[in-house]
Amino acid sequence: MAEPPFALQCIESPYSSHNSGALVAPPTRIRQRCGAMFSSTAFRPAWWLRNPHAQTFAGRYMRPRTAIPLERRRIGTPDGDFLDLDYAPEPAPDAPVVLLLHGLEGSTRRGYMSEMFHHLFVRGLRGVGMNFRGCGGEPNRVARFYHSGETGDLAHVVAELRGLHPGRPIGAAGFSLGGNVLLKHLGERGHDAGIAAAVAVSVPYDLAGCAARLSSGLPGRAYGSHFLRALRRKVRAKPRLLEGVVDVERALAARTLRDYDDQLTAPLHGFSGADDYYDRADVRRHLPNIRVPTLLVQSRDDPFLPRGAIPEAAVAANPHITAAFTDRGGHLGFVEGALPWRRSFWAERVAARFLAGRLW
Repeated sequence: MAEPPFALQCIESPYSSHNSGALVAPPTRIRQRCGAMFSSTAFRPAWWLRNPHAQTFAGRYMRPRTAIPLERRRIGTPDGDFLDLDYAPEPAPDAPVVLLLHGLEGSTRRGYMSEMFHHLFVRGLRGVGMNFRGCGGEPNRVARFYHSGETGDLAHVVAELRGLHPGRPIGAAGFSLGGNVLLKHLGERGHDAGIAAAVAVSVPYDLAGCAARLSSGLPGRAYGSHFLRALRRKVRAKPRLLEGVVDVERALAARTLRDYDDQLTAPLHGFSGADDYYDRADVRRHLPNIRVPTLLVQSRDDPFLPRGAIPEAAVAANPHITAAFTDRGGHLGFVEGALPWRRSFWAERVAARFLAGRLW
């Protein structure tokens, strides 16, 4: 039987594929490892979204408004700050809980988060969205924000959830920056991560390369400028807290994400500079230490990533990781549908299915 186009590739075995030397399993091994879960879920990108930028744009701006009401609960942090958690309705009294982590300058209200809340609820799982510091609609109280390697807040929230919901399995799904944070947490803590199953979508493997990519070429500069505008708003919201810790004016004058990270992210969070931050927050070194069932959803044409950044060989070597690597899909796109008004979003559907199969 012929392999469907853009099928999931559950990386596990040293079979060469593509001209990049990636290690992937052939279709028979895919069926053996993934079973029925992936037998009918091959990604078929919408024909009317012909390039990664179109997929990325559609993933950001063409999602339906999913009517999932969220209940906000605030928890304190050990350093006197707070984190806002947004709870979706509980589909059943004993429903497993899935913690959702958004991307750079996102929140629980992003379209991909709403989509994920919906798919989790349909499968009997209760979604809980974590807003990173300063992302819940109110400035946080201390001189720090969040970043790609900040796992302390995640560990704190996981411990809180385990205390609030004893006996229930806890899963997690991270998107973009949130995926980097999640995978780093899993790798740092191994069997003690406090999470029973995880999914990471469109992870920015190679942070230095991603920062360079988002400051070069017209599309890259457009993406980078979008993020910089949002980051500057956060800085302007609490200049007094930041003065004396960082040079606020130089941070606001940053023209690229790398400059911003060098002037603000790094000194604010204990790094010597952008290079030190990118190196220490890089998730690739942590992948071999992941010890819980984890699904990675990633497109090889992600416009945020440099070519060859996806660590396919490292993923292949870890039996706890299942890889859903596609050739198309953009960044947080993965849009399907024969017509624009009949579009659907593949990554969140597959992610919820994976988690339901391991948490119930």
